[in-house]
Parts: sequence; structure tokens; C-alpha cells
Amino acid sequence: MGWLNVYAAVYSPEDHTSLFDMTTNAGKQMMWIGTTVILVICILVVNHTFFDTFAFVFYGFMILVLILVLFAGTNINGSRSWFKFGSVSIQPAEFAKVATALALAKYLDVPGSNLTKQKDLMYIGGIIVLPCLLILASNETGSTLVFASFTIMLYREGLPSWIPAVGITAAALFVLALVFPKLYIFIGIGALLGLIIMLMPRYNRTMANSLAIGLVGIVMIGYVTGVDFFVNNVLQKHQRNRIKVLVDPKIDPLGVGWNVTQAKIAIGSGRLQGKGFLEGTQTKFDFVPEQSTDFIFCTIGEEHGFIGALVVIALFIGLVSRIVILAEKQRTKFARVYGYCVAGIIFFHVMINVGMTIGLMPVIGIPLPFFSYGGSSLWSFSILLFIFLKLDSRRTALTRR
Repeated sequence: MGWLNVYAAVYSPEDHTSLFDMTTNAGKQMMWIGTTVILVICILVVNHTFFDTFAFVFYGFMILVLILVLFAGTNINGSRSWFKFGSVSIQPAEFAKVATALALAKYLDVPGSNLTKQKDLMYIGGIIVLPCLLILASNETGSTLVFASFTIMLYREGLPSWIPAVGITAAALFVLALVFPKLYIFIGIGALLGLIIMLMPRYNRTMANSLAIGLVGIVMIGYVTGVDFFVNNVLQKHQRNRIKVLVDPKIDPLGVGWNVTQAKIAIGSGRLQGKGFLEGTQTKFDFVPEQSTDFIFCTIGEEHGFIGALVVIALFIGLVSRIVILAEKQRTKFARVYGYCVAGIIFFHVMINVGMTIGLMPVIGIPLPFFSYGGSSLWSFSILLFIFLKLDSRRTALTRR
């Protein structure tokens, strides 16, 4: 399905573009699909203990590669995160997610590891943050944000609930600070904290608790106050523009808002049943930039309509749900943790990619798994998924015995 949609995105009725034309993204994607089959066979042939034994080795190797790409990489679209070999480009950041998932699974599989311990939290944080910093240094913000998906796995494995709560609250306050006047937000924070104090049992309404809640309120107010400074003075211009478009989609529709505006027009024009395969006018005339990569969902929406888009989303929901179910059935903690990492990464990619095409998420340039054109993306998602299937095959073998 991904290959056919890449073909639809690059098809030209004047040139009668062939599905196997190696000068187009569709033809190149066919080559990547073929090499992916070889990768998958190799993964399924290797003993399942290989991934457990060499998890930290893979992680260390990817860290070295991420450092190397900063100095020897090729700059593509403002991001120095690619190795270019002739006409082939490889993005190490895609594979760093696989290596980090394996490293997290290996660390948490060690007897005695516990996410309520400060030492273990620091080690886990270091495993996640180190590749994030290196990827961010190469100006690849989208890939960096994907590492937040590991929070899903960590929460399943016992991460204190206050940590993801703080993250969600920070994200919500960030968006609110961009949309509403600061005074309204301050009033809302005060009302919320006051309500919390009122609902507390009497024996908990101590001076110390009240002061602690008051300190939390001061921190939240300070955070909201600093949002404008962060957006205007820390973020780069293109990042700032993407946030502005998210807050106000109608801003500069012919400039910074062009991508999102045209993406929504393309998806909306598909209506219920779509215009038909290879019949998308927005696609044919290149109104949507990066049509075969980051905005491939526009092709799905325009040519196959609401029904086609719903089918694709349902397939991803089914895939993620199945991975979670299998992860819970694993007999080793390593396999369970890794399975949740796989589910989290795929879920995050789908949520962000689909969300940005319909204006619900900022445009951060991450691919739609198995659909977007790109060898690095297809390889990394296939490796990610089939390593888990290999680990799960060990469980099914033990069950049969």
C-alpha cells in the first residue's frame, strides 16, 4: 500500500510514469522494499539471543555513528544527519531508535533494576538523552521528539506517574501560553491549585503542603511567562514559524502556512470515497510539498477519501494493539520492554505524521511508517518490527513445548 501511494504521489499522466521507473521515488522504493526483504530474512535466521547479547554493542556503535555524521555527514534540507553514498542517502537517526530500544530493554532486564530508584532513572535518562542530543545537534528536531515515545514503555514498567504527568502538563501549558492571554492562564492555575487544596483531606491541609502547592504554582507561572522568550529567542526561525502555523493555521497561507493549508485541501477534496487511484489533482500538480515522504497521508486522503484514510488508520491501530498484546505475553522482560518500545515508536510516528497533515500537530518532518518514501525509514521500521517478531517466535516455541 505504501509503495502504490508513493507511485501515486510521483505519477505524471503526461510522461506515463512507470511503477518500476528507477528515476522516480516509486522505482527507488521498490529497490528499498527488495533489500528490506533480505534484511528481514537475516533477522529471522539469526538466533534470538543475538539481540539481547549485543544490545549495548549496537547502542554504542550507533552513538559513534551519530557523532561521525556531525563531521562527515551531508547537509540535506538544513539537516546534517545523512551519509550520502552516490545516489543513496542513509539517515543514522532512524536506526538510533532501534538501538536505543534494545539498550533500554537490556538495562531494564537486569535483575534488581527499578524505575523508582534514582540511580536507575538517571541511567535510563542517559540512554535516551544521549542520542537525542546528538540528533538535535544535527538539526533533526523531528527525530529527536520521537524519543519521547519511550515514556509509554517506561510507564508500563513502573515509572512514577508524576513524571509523565509533569511532561503532559508542561506540553499543555506551552500550547495554552501560545493561544490564550497570560492573565487568563494565571487565573486558571490559581483556581486549579485552590481547588486541589479545598479537595484535600483535612489532615493533609498542613502549612508544608500548602507551601508546596504554592511553589508548584509559582513554577508553573514562571514557565508560562518564559514560553514567549523560548519561542522568540531560542527556537530557529523555521521552528518558530511551524508553531505559529499550528496556533493560527490561517497565518500567511501563501508562505509559512502553505504546507498545512494545501495538505488539508488535498485531504478534504477526497471527501468520502476519494477521487480514485492516480486521480488526485493536488498530487498531480505538486501543490503539497514532500508529497511522497512526510505528506504521503495527503495522497491517501485525496485519492481514497475518508474511507481509505480510515482504513489506513485502523490498520495502524490494529498493528500497535497487536504488538502490545504480544508484548504482554512475553516470557522475558527484555522482549516485553522491547515490544512496548516498538509499539510506542510506531504510535508516535503515526500520531504526529497524520496530525501534522490535518493541522493538529506541528510540521516536524517525520515519516509515516511503511508508507513514506525513504530507505532509512523503511529499513529502520522493518528492523524494529521484525526483531520483536523474532523475540516473540521464541515465546511461541516454548509454548509448543
